Amino acid sequence: MIRYRIPLIFHFLGILFAAIVLSACQKSPGSTNASTISLQTIENKGSDTMVNLALAWAEAYQAKRPDISISVTGGGSGTGMAALINGTVDIANASRQIKPEERADAELNGIFPTEFIVARDAIAIIVNPENPVNRLTIDQIADIYSGKINNWSEVGGENLLIVRLSRETNSGTHIYFLEHVLRKGNKEDKTLFSTNTLLLPSSEGIGSEICQNPHAIGYDGLGYVTEDMKVIAVSTTTEGPYVLPSIHTVTSQEYPISRDLYIYSSGEPIGNVRDYLDWILSSEAQEIVLGLGFVPITPQ
Repeated sequence: MIRYRIPLIFHFLGILFAAIVLSACQKSPGSTNASTISLQTIENKGSDTMVNLALAWAEAYQAKRPDISISVTGGGSGTGMAALINGTVDIANASRQIKPEERADAELNGIFPTEFIVARDAIAIIVNPENPVNRLTIDQIADIYSGKINNWSEVGGENLLIVRLSRETNSGTHIYFLEHVLRKGNKEDKTLFSTNTLLLPSSEGIGSEICQNPHAIGYDGLGYVTEDMKVIAVSTTTEGPYVLPSIHTVTSQEYPISRDLYIYSSGEPIGNVRDYLDWILSSEAQEIVLGLGFVPITPQ
């Protein structure tokens, strides 16, 4: 009986062929290994007024684009602007416009901020529900916060000292309130907040203090107003009309303390940042604005 010896090279070729076949069985043509997907991150920082809105946008967008990770942090509009100037974020949220000196600092770093109006907001004047005062003029609000009015009896309330609540100075809401309420838009006016104004780090902090303190007055973005706060109607004159903040009165420009909300990108946005900002301006994302109590920029 004749026996044939198989050359060693054929053993090697057989093993190689088996390995190729096994690999083909385990991974069909066109399939993608999840570990090879490159996750792209968009860094987003800034306004505490906008942080809940920014988080809601990020969550909704990431559901549509699982290849995109959006990192959202607050800290205030000033913090967001500083990060944009330093080049450590892709986009900055702000509840006020960028200051000329901030833009100049950014340009010195080779960064040219591009502005997007992404929503609108009202700044509501809020008090404890036990407070009998229902309405105030802009002048009265300015006099309260600058220290000219110190007792609720001076504006039709009880004989109680007024406790003034404000956001911290790094807040875009604080700056807007200072420039457009205390100073009434007059750039030559140097009026400041009363020195005994309590500065709180968040919108939630102001709301919490209002609910506990019948003496207090505060201001907050419309999206942070809850049912356990009393909202004051505001007028530009003593004759009225006195208007409550709402989506309707902001859209119609009847409510006198309203503003735009902004996102600033680091230069003209491209790629994933451009796609994300385009989506924020879409009707889908503006529905989220409406759902959180802010005012969309597109008709709903």
